Amino acid sequence: MLLFHVMFLPPPPTITRNHLFLSHRLSPPPPLSLSLHPNAASKLLLLLLSPPPIATTAAAPMASSDPQADPQRRQHVVVMRHGDRIDNFEPLWVSTAARPWDPPLVEAGWVRAFCTGRKLRDQLGFPIHRVFVSPFLRCVQTASEAVSALCAVDDEDLTTTNSEALSIDPSRLKVSIEYGLCEMLNREAIRYPPKDGDWGFDIAELEAMLPTGTVDHTVERVYKQMPQWEETVLGARARYEQIIVALADKCPSENLLLVTHGEGVGVSVSAILKDATVYDVEYCAYSNLERPIFLKDESFTAGNFELLTNPGQTGISYLPSSRLSDGL
Repeated sequence: MLLFHVMFLPPPPTITRNHLFLSHRLSPPPPLSLSLHPNAASKLLLLLLSPPPIATTAAAPMASSDPQADPQRRQHVVVMRHGDRIDNFEPLWVSTAARPWDPPLVEAGWVRAFCTGRKLRDQLGFPIHRVFVSPFLRCVQTASEAVSALCAVDDEDLTTTNSEALSIDPSRLKVSIEYGLCEMLNREAIRYPPKDGDWGFDIAELEAMLPTGTVDHTVERVYKQMPQWEETVLGARARYEQIIVALADKCPSENLLLVTHGEGVGVSVSAILKDATVYDVEYCAYSNLERPIFLKDESFTAGNFELLTNPGQTGISYLPSSRLSDGL
């Protein structure tokens, strides 16, 4: 009997937050791993192999005070997962690791991070001005390689797959560590948490891993400390949804790259597409979000985000919905 095991990641709750979160909807249950009947599995397989064509899904922009006004600019936010983590390739690593809750990248993860940064630089069609990073080591290492590729000035040899001996222009973007982008702090995501509750993140040490001259020490973090341990799945999803908007609001004139974890990338899709089912987020997969920014005097108004990436296009697999969410 052929069974398909699919992880359903329903949309997170929408938080009512100033002008961007327009309403509140009830939270769905946590993710379930389902074994499908063969007939249902066959139908799902047909959907996965031959999905219906879809147009770019856009959330309607929030009304401006001037109904005829055009946005002064459009802000892009790219939400990206870290590269390949060592504990998923070397199961015995945790038995000797001093920090089993904070695995580094394997070599393939470093390569994937650099190549993804190069892809973002060459294919996005807009510059990245600022990068925010989860404090977990795998995310900082991913950001280091991606930022090097984004800042490269002599990256003509496409056979190069790392930042060694690469010349960069650090003035192109700035990087900051943000606690709010961290992994879900529960046992569904972290199998071996610190027994004393101390995550042991040395921010200065982590910042030293980033390309020289790119770290911005002046940015105030949205989360002053790590979220509380044993947060619920729904609570973590609400956090991811909130932090994406909060960081975008901090820098409305800049395009952002957020280096985070798989659940955060999934939320960046499911918060925009109502009832969309995200079932896979590959290493270094990313979503591309865009929203209009209306400037007036010393303030700004932002419309809703729209999702510019289609299923499977950038490593995120989901069954799309034709209906739009009121989130983000």
